[in-house]
Amino acid sequence: MKAILKFLKKIKSTIFNSIAFYPVLISLAFFFLAIILLFIENLQITHSFKKQVPYLLVKNNETARTILSTLFGGILSLTVFSFTMVMVVLNQASSNFSPRLLPGLISDKKHQIILGFYIGTILYSIILLMSLGVYGASSNAIGFSVMISAILGIFCIGLFVYFIHSISQAIQIHNIINRIYHSSAKFLEKEKKEQNNSLYNIDTTDHFWKIIRSKKTGYYKSFDSRFIEDSLKNKDNIIEIIPYADQHVWEGDPVFKIKNPITDKELESLHICLYILSNRHHEDSSIGGMIKLTEVAVKALSPGINDPGTAINVISKLGQLLQHALIIKPKTIIKISDCKIKIIHNKISSKELMRIIIEPIRQYAKTDSSVSYELLDSLKHINSNTKIQSEYKQDVLKELKALCTDINENIKNSEDVNRILALLDN
Repeated sequence: MKAILKFLKKIKSTIFNSIAFYPVLISLAFFFLAIILLFIENLQITHSFKKQVPYLLVKNNETARTILSTLFGGILSLTVFSFTMVMVVLNQASSNFSPRLLPGLISDKKHQIILGFYIGTILYSIILLMSLGVYGASSNAIGFSVMISAILGIFCIGLFVYFIHSISQAIQIHNIINRIYHSSAKFLEKEKKEQNNSLYNIDTTDHFWKIIRSKKTGYYKSFDSRFIEDSLKNKDNIIEIIPYADQHVWEGDPVFKIKNPITDKELESLHICLYILSNRHHEDSSIGGMIKLTEVAVKALSPGINDPGTAINVISKLGQLLQHALIIKPKTIIKISDCKIKIIHNKISSKELMRIIIEPIRQYAKTDSSVSYELLDSLKHINSNTKIQSEYKQDVLKELKALCTDINENIKNSEDVNRILALLDN
């Protein structure tokens, strides 16, 4: 049963995150709007309104058919043009920045809502055109509905102007970087709040009863405690989740440490709680956002793009995110409400952060004095933060030494080298 619930939750997440979700909802709303308006066309209140504003109503069915046909063709062309342009823009973003940015651009809810209004207005016009055949030559049969369709057409033109402005802003690289930065910062702030609310001090050095290994290969995303077996919730037990969020896990790798013995059924429920996905960027996270920023910087430093300005902008944002990430303690201990069981979540280590976030940029930037200068300045600033734990600072220092070695070996101009390394003396 729990496996079915987990499957239904995945389906729900897939539907809600689909590009078609909002367009389908809005189109259905327009469909019912057309049916309702056709129903109220012959109500007394509608006839009174028609007498009050006769100059806004179409009294000839042929004129109504012409207006609706024009709206149908015009908005259909508008839709095709708009989303052809989106595909061109996405192709440029994939080529110039990173393919991992595409899901975020495609899933922009504003663009989905605009698409929904386009399709909904087209569907609305089709239903009215079909109704004209039913009413025949009856004068002013759907005059009120046609007036609404004209208003919707004007609104769609306004949405088109807004869409052009929005897509031109969304594709600018500094806006993409800022959006990823703010999203990652929110996730890090959420993690810090979870640790602040964690009041349980547990000695994690004790021996655990058993280490449980993964049944799947993929990226660990999250642990959903709602699927834990009820009998396990009422036991005084400790479960430690070994991988950090977004860590790649091979089938057979350790994923759980369990303090006290549990039954096979309870163990199976723990595997159900575990979300291991094939796509690292399926859902947003703090680590996922930093990895995206790293990929943007590396792409900008590639010979084909050669955009050090973008790399410097990314390094500035990554420096701020890393400071927040390194303040977070290695483990977060959570007690499930109304239960005795405690869950230990492991956070990414500082050594791993340096490897997956800083090292790729360092390797690509080692011959560029301006980018190396910014990277060294960021690492130095991170290391000087008094809130960062001492064991984390050791890994930052190691990365600083590695960067200094690369600078000395790859930058030929001694003046540039001295100017960069002088940062360490300040």
